[in-house]
Amino acid sequence: MTTSRPARAITATGLRKAYGEQVVLDGIDLDIPEGTVFSLLGPNGAGKTTVVQILSTLIRADGGEFRVAGHDPAKEPDAVRAAIGVTGQFSAVDDLLTGEENLLLMAELHHLGRREGRRRAAELLERFDLAGAARKTPATYSGGMRRRLDIAMTLVGEPRVIFLDEPTTGLDPRSRHTMWQIVRDLVAGGVTVFLTTQYLEEADELADRIAVLNGGKLVAEGTAEELKRRIPGGHVRLRFTRPEDLERAAAPPAASPPGPPPGPPPGPPAGSPAHSARPASACASAPAWSPARACRALAAARRSTAELSTRSSGRARR
Repeated sequence: MTTSRPARAITATGLRKAYGEQVVLDGIDLDIPEGTVFSLLGPNGAGKTTVVQILSTLIRADGGEFRVAGHDPAKEPDAVRAAIGVTGQFSAVDDLLTGEENLLLMAELHHLGRREGRRRAAELLERFDLAGAARKTPATYSGGMRRRLDIAMTLVGEPRVIFLDEPTTGLDPRSRHTMWQIVRDLVAGGVTVFLTTQYLEEADELADRIAVLNGGKLVAEGTAEELKRRIPGGHVRLRFTRPEDLERAAAPPAASPPGPPPGPPPGPPAGSPAHSARPASACASAPAWSPARACRALAAARRSTAELSTRSSGRARR
């Protein structure tokens, strides 16, 4: 028995964009089913917003083939715009209009009739818990309220695909969780959400699939669980320059003589300019019953941490 392949909301092959000699996107491939959350994760400057701008017809790509809601943005930009909604990094609300008037303006831009526009605005104000502030200007709103109004304006035209470009940046934890629930509700209604974010927790919480963008390339892609399995468990590697150091560290502690343990050797007080951690050579020459093992382990752990960072960066570049 064969199962049909789910319809695709967004597909892209070899997506490229450069500004002069600076390559921003270097051959991006995307395959996003309808009714899912796809998260594009990456640091500032990775190219996340550029991907959104290309797919939403705001700028043109230099190369590649891609379709959004079944349409080619280069050849059918109006059909793509009719099927999508975009919420950018910065709020697009008009502070001179009330919250309700912002929604009515969007209704007019979508050519909704007066009665239908008012009905749609009232529905969205209630849905996003903004009914009590409908007659107030967004200048009096909190950051979370402005963001909710921004997304409500995106939904006036009932888009099938929504691009949310870092929608929770700058929001407090409570507003972030409210925004997450909004995204879940949208997907439950059959909408496809293309989410860009810098927060791994956000992608893990919301996304059906995650892609990591770095240096203009997708360096990893999969479900949250698949990506987690690629990360090896942490470990500490100990290295000894001489065999006798290894033997001394592995030997059981020598029996301590009766009475209180010997105090620390005299020296300058902690915090003074002359006070510093003992070097690795001093650790190696310490007696077996002293804190030599901890000292050596700390020195090795610091080296291992540097090695791990270097190897991770190398894998990302490859």
